[in-house]
Amino acid sequence: MAIEEKISAHETIREMYGRVHEAGVTNVVDRFMAQELTRCPYCTQGISCQLCSNGPCRITKKADRGVCGIEANGMAMRSMLQRSVMGASAYTYHANEVAKTLKATAEGKTPFVIKDEKKLRHIAEKLGIDPGLDTKDLALAVADFMVQEINRDSDDPCKMAEIFAPAKRKEIWKKLGVFPGGPAHEIMSATASAMTNIDSDYVSLALKAMRLGLATIYGAQIPLELVQDVLFGTPMPHETEVDLGILDPEYVNIVPNGHEPFVGVALIEAARTDEVQRLAKEAGAKGLRIVGSIETGQELIQRFPKDEVFAGLTGNWISQEFAIATGAVDAFVMDMNCSLPVLALYGEKFGTTMVSVSKLVRIPGVKEHLDYKPELVRDQAMKIIRMAVENYRNRRGRATYVPGRRQKAVVGFSPDAVLTALGGSVDPLLEVIKDGSIKGVVALVSCTTLKNGGQDTVTVDVAKELIRRDILVVSAGCGNAAVQVAGLTTKEAVDFAGFGLKKVCTALGIPPVLSFGTCTDTGRISLLVNAVANALGVDTADLPVAVTAPQYMEQKAVLDAFFAVAFGLYTHVSPVPPVTGAPDLVKLLTQDAEGIIGGKVAVEVDPVEAVNGIEKHIMAKRALLGI
Repeated sequence: MAIEEKISAHETIREMYGRVHEAGVTNVVDRFMAQELTRCPYCTQGISCQLCSNGPCRITKKADRGVCGIEANGMAMRSMLQRSVMGASAYTYHANEVAKTLKATAEGKTPFVIKDEKKLRHIAEKLGIDPGLDTKDLALAVADFMVQEINRDSDDPCKMAEIFAPAKRKEIWKKLGVFPGGPAHEIMSATASAMTNIDSDYVSLALKAMRLGLATIYGAQIPLELVQDVLFGTPMPHETEVDLGILDPEYVNIVPNGHEPFVGVALIEAARTDEVQRLAKEAGAKGLRIVGSIETGQELIQRFPKDEVFAGLTGNWISQEFAIATGAVDAFVMDMNCSLPVLALYGEKFGTTMVSVSKLVRIPGVKEHLDYKPELVRDQAMKIIRMAVENYRNRRGRATYVPGRRQKAVVGFSPDAVLTALGGSVDPLLEVIKDGSIKGVVALVSCTTLKNGGQDTVTVDVAKELIRRDILVVSAGCGNAAVQVAGLTTKEAVDFAGFGLKKVCTALGIPPVLSFGTCTDTGRISLLVNAVANALGVDTADLPVAVTAPQYMEQKAVLDAFFAVAFGLYTHVSPVPPVTGAPDLVKLLTQDAEGIIGGKVAVEVDPVEAVNGIEKHIMAKRALLGI
């Protein structure tokens, strides 16, 4: 593999890597290369355990069980369940913050407003709340419902699943005992199950992981995104800009980074005032801008068009060190997820003020903590702005280096936006699937990693191969930034598409890769899949639909994959998960699960072979539907 392919699919990151590497600054690529020399083969296969003082244990030919007696399949699946618990916890924390923010906004305690009252009333009606209540009382009722749903007992069926899940799926889940309660209680049950000497049956543990995935999607992801629409606006298609070139060193640049949009939105609203722009200009800058990073940036670009204040998105999590290394970032604002432990070193080296805005986030060497509270966020935003302006004063005249490339992207394809583009129903989509113009739809919901190639290399190759074969792609997560920066979410990207998909995209005026948002939007993608299944009168498992995570990385992705399998979908993952030392578990996940719950995992590291498997699955489903 060429050195460029080990770094990134994006020329700006390769360019910045060269500068950082030559300067001898620690960076994600060099750290990965160093770790490649020390990988433990037992850990790679999922057959090592450090849970108790009898360990660490490894499964080998001479020792086929841990000290407690657990065998390889139970050990590997127990570890996967533990990862899923972490992912579920992060999503549920986010949902709880959304509920608190909605309540505080209804009470007039935040700078936010109810931007989509129509959606608020629609949600309330679906939840069985009187939609005729005044806006304040309605918002308070929905917030209370969210909190109740998060904390629903595991023996009490999740109401959001009852309301939003496909009827045929619900029957299967109840039969298998995986119909969930609330995510907080399912997290508690799963965590306890994954302790030493409690649940060691790999089949039981796998079912619990699927149950946890269902609880998190319906009890956390779907309500949090719907309510963020209520608060900040429902995404609709619009153009933005991405890549490192959007950073202008002549401006005060504040970069919100993470997964929650609250502080980012407050910063945008504050930055639009004459007072803030005057502060920046008095410091010698042209003005002050907010620039999104990773999933917080995705939340923002889906809802806020690019303008003089909001500049767009730099990239996904691997881009963050290199964005700071430009020397053009004045404040890097870290909320609950995906801020690297070395960022204080980058702040000191490249002159950036680091601020954590979540009680979850503590980075060694970062001293500025403004933990988000809805009632305080207006003042917190202004404190960050003043820090950033002062940082600009200090760095003014210092050398910066910003790669010149910036890329246009069309974003904002929520389920509402897709239905609007289709004229209000899924019928036009069904017609082009039935006539073969589009073979099927694939949800690309991925992180990014260096494990199976450079940043986004596999993701971009998979996306290009899918659209070349007339398969529409819906993208979310850090993988969404991959295709955005690669130029695949523009209307011009139809040049990469097959004849049928190109014809459909040209007629509808849409890109061949629809930018849906963040990993949290997994739930909303499921709502779109559900709408198609309902329109055809079939189970989701019967659809010419699949999921791909070409470069998954962390615990949220593991949780999402278990949900996708439980939802009945063919789920491609890469790199190879740490389960290969557990042959019975591998067989369960990649073969037997399909006959049990409808979905299965497909592991393939080669992009073309991965798409071969996806296309084969889609064509088989088309044949079964008689199309």
